[in-house]
Amino acid sequence: MLFAIICIDKPGHEAVRLETRPDHVAYLRQEDEQVMLAGPFLSDDGSAMTGSLIVYDAETLDEAREFAAGDPYAKAGLFDSVTIRPWRKTIDNR
Repeated sequence: MLFAIICIDKPGHEAVRLETRPDHVAYLRQEDEQVMLAGPFLSDDGSAMTGSLIVYDAETLDEAREFAAGDPYAKAGLFDSVTIRPWRKTIDNR
């Protein structure tokens, strides 16, 4: 089952995001069989990263929660909120 992991950064934590980004990207890459897509949310003008969206393939919600909790961004305290929702891909125009 696919899960959308929606993370919103704490205001004023841009330095935490930048410092932790290499570890975050490496963490996602080590799960390349399960990470279907991932990328940052941006500010309205596109100049700053403000959160993350990860679509993760897991057997259970608990497995998706465990993956999200292990993210270096989460461990560094970057996120103000993390929401994990079951998600179904309906259209893929790639």
